[in-house]
Amino acid sequence: MHEEASAEARRGVNLDQLDGFFTELDALEKEIRASLSEADLAHLKRIERVGRACTVAGWATAWTGPSLISALLIAQGRTTRWTTVAHHVSHQGYRRVPGVPERYTREGFASGKRRFLDWFDVILPDAWHAEHNQLHHTRLGETADPDLVEENLKWLRESDLPMPVRYAIVAVMAGAWKWIYYAPNTIQEALAAEDRRGGGTGERMRLLDPRVWDPRTPSGKRLWRESFLPYAMFHFALAPALFLPLGPGAVASAAFNSALAEVITNLHTFLIITTNHAGDDVQAFEDPPANRRDFLYRQIVGSVNYRTGGDLNDLLHGWLNYQIEHHVWPDMTMLQYRAVQPKLRELCERHGVPYVQHSVWRRLKKTVDVMVGKTNMRRD
Repeated sequence: MHEEASAEARRGVNLDQLDGFFTELDALEKEIRASLSEADLAHLKRIERVGRACTVAGWATAWTGPSLISALLIAQGRTTRWTTVAHHVSHQGYRRVPGVPERYTREGFASGKRRFLDWFDVILPDAWHAEHNQLHHTRLGETADPDLVEENLKWLRESDLPMPVRYAIVAVMAGAWKWIYYAPNTIQEALAAEDRRGGGTGERMRLLDPRVWDPRTPSGKRLWRESFLPYAMFHFALAPALFLPLGPGAVASAAFNSALAEVITNLHTFLIITTNHAGDDVQAFEDPPANRRDFLYRQIVGSVNYRTGGDLNDLLHGWLNYQIEHHVWPDMTMLQYRAVQPKLRELCERHGVPYVQHSVWRRLKKTVDVMVGKTNMRRD
């Protein structure tokens, strides 16, 4: 008990003074969970159809020549399948809906051959679950959080490179971040989890370790065989080859637009994902949470929201504009997050609990400043 109190004191907050807040938080959870209905699943299916329609429209016009519109549509389809559909389904947001099909549960979604139907991304579904669902959500803002920007970019933050060069490096990384960060990083965490289940230490390699990328190592073999090569072959070779009856120019145009779409979806997802938990006004933590209250408090003060409301706005933000609500209650639906957001914000403001909500562009600047070492995360 003394250690818990000391941990709270070091962070400058006494959670015992927030009894009313946590009581109301529990009541709010019960209220929102009771609202679950078939309408939530119908909404998910509608958003999924929008994402697929973007993909179809993008590919249907991709053969006509280099086209920013075609690339944007293909990119939006890829982003929607990851940030909106896969993200919420893998967190079991819809498993409580009566009669929910298995493919909208974590066990059935993108499993086996369904990977190519539900979420064929450079990120492996099981690796995403190990890295994001299990580790990021339980160790938010700690050094053990695989998505702690400040720790991951320590090599850049502490380098002797001029500041303009650091910003340039971040810009280049953003255009390929799923390939150079998320795909290998999630595989590392999945392999570490497998090692722990087998009685090992669960030690993982850092991305700067050449063995991560070496196709002769277990890590590199999985990265290239299951991630890089299948994704690249399909999206940049096989799919464009379908336009061969229209001539080699059509194939080249489709391949170019698909590659451009990949850069766009990398930039888009970097913008709406990386900025969720970074900035000089966002809390990071030195110690594990002391108890359930401490854990819930961290999910709020260690996360950031963007502008919320409306299907188009929320879709373009990948529904990651409800990040605070998502971290407090990871297994809710998209409609539930929209309904609970203003209520949680009001509750936080009334009890003096920090609740950060800005435009995604403001969050981008704050995040990049942390990445290059211009500012630091809060650790008060």
